[in-house]
Amino acid sequence: MLQLKQIQEVLLCGVILLIFSASAQAMTAREIMEKVDGRDDGDNLTANVEMVLIDKKNNRRVRKMKILNKDKGKDTWKLQFFVSPADVKDTGFLTYDYYEGGRDDDQWLYLPDLRKTKRIASSDKSGAFMGSDFSYADMTKRVLDEWTYKILKESEVKGHKVWLIEALPVSKEVEDRYGFSKSVIFIRQDIFMGVRAVHWLKEGKKIKYQEMLGFEQIDGIWVSTESRMKTTKNKVTLHKTVMKWSDIKYNQAIDDEMFTVRRLEKGI
Repeated sequence: MLQLKQIQEVLLCGVILLIFSASAQAMTAREIMEKVDGRDDGDNLTANVEMVLIDKKNNRRVRKMKILNKDKGKDTWKLQFFVSPADVKDTGFLTYDYYEGGRDDDQWLYLPDLRKTKRIASSDKSGAFMGSDFSYADMTKRVLDEWTYKILKESEVKGHKVWLIEALPVSKEVEDRYGFSKSVIFIRQDIFMGVRAVHWLKEGKKIKYQEMLGFEQIDGIWVSTESRMKTTKNKVTLHKTVMKWSDIKYNQAIDDEMFTVRRLEKGI
């Protein structure tokens, strides 16, 4: 026989679940995406990243990077340096990721062999970042107001409930910048994070499939430690990229001077 206290605890848990379920059901697609956008993603991050490029013959190239991110109000400054192999060593990528719409993110790529810094134009941001399946636009956070959202259905991914949310660009300019005519994003309901996405490219009849793996909490922040992206055409995989994050640290003391073009050209 259950004790009275146990019965009360069971009933309380049931009520909490019902309240959560009701509130989740009541949310619109936009409200869900606002929660995704507003969740705590940590401040002043450093990390190591391994990028694996895999062609259709399963040939692999491995590149390693050092990542530094710094929050500036609602904006984020991001710096990436390739540390190996030799053919990309000291290549640097600097981004000023602006939270508000109406202002294009600033991005610069430093190529050490040419001793030249290239500013990434808006028209080039749908292009491949360093030969990967991720674009320059993928290196920044999406601006909420640049997309319209619709809940397609609910489902499960690896035992977790998710919403499938369709995202459509609000203008041709946004569509051109990302290179996507449509995305469907799988949002985990318990932590409001994307776990999968499907992106329809506006050109070439290609589709990109993205998957986030290795979810864990670091300093109380939910993070994905692995991201995979593959590009397909007519259901045939053309290329894949795997990004693995390690040694992730938050609340690091990072000087503003690290996030300048001058520092980009100097190296890490």
